[in-house]
Amino acid sequence: MIEKDTIKLLRECDAGVKMGVASIDDVYDRVSSPKMKDCLNACKDEHDSLDKEIQVELGRFHDEGKDPNPMIKGMSHMKTGMKMAMEHSDATIADLMTDGCNMGVKSLNRYLNQYKAADEKSKDICKRLINLEERLTHQMREFL
Repeated sequence: MIEKDTIKLLRECDAGVKMGVASIDDVYDRVSSPKMKDCLNACKDEHDSLDKEIQVELGRFHDEGKDPNPMIKGMSHMKTGMKMAMEHSDATIADLMTDGCNMGVKSLNRYLNQYKAADEKSKDICKRLINLEERLTHQMREFL
C-alpha cells in the first residue's frame, strides 16, 4: 500500500509541476514587468528543481510519471489566450497565475489526503510544491 500510494502521489506531483511550468511558459513572453518576470523565472527554476527530485523518486519505482491531463492543459491554454485577447496586461497574467496556483494547491492537497499511505519523502515533495504554488500566489498579488 505504501509503494502504491507513493507512486500515485509522485505522479500527481509530476503532472502538477509540468502544468505549472507550461502555464508560466504560456504567459512569460507577454509579461512587461521585470519584477514579475523575475518571480516567474524563480518559480519555474524551483519547479524544475522539484521535477528532478520527483523523477529520481519515480525512477526508484521504475515509473515514468504522469503528464498533465490534455483536456485541462488545453482549457488552461485557451483561457489564457481568451483573457489576454480581451485585456493584455500584467494584471491579467497575475490573475491567471493566481487561479492556476489555487487550482494546483487544491488538487495537491486533495491528493495528499487521498494517498495517506505514501512515504514521507513523497509527502514532503508534495508539501513543498504546495508551498511553492502558495508563494507564487502571494507574489502575484502586487500585480493584480
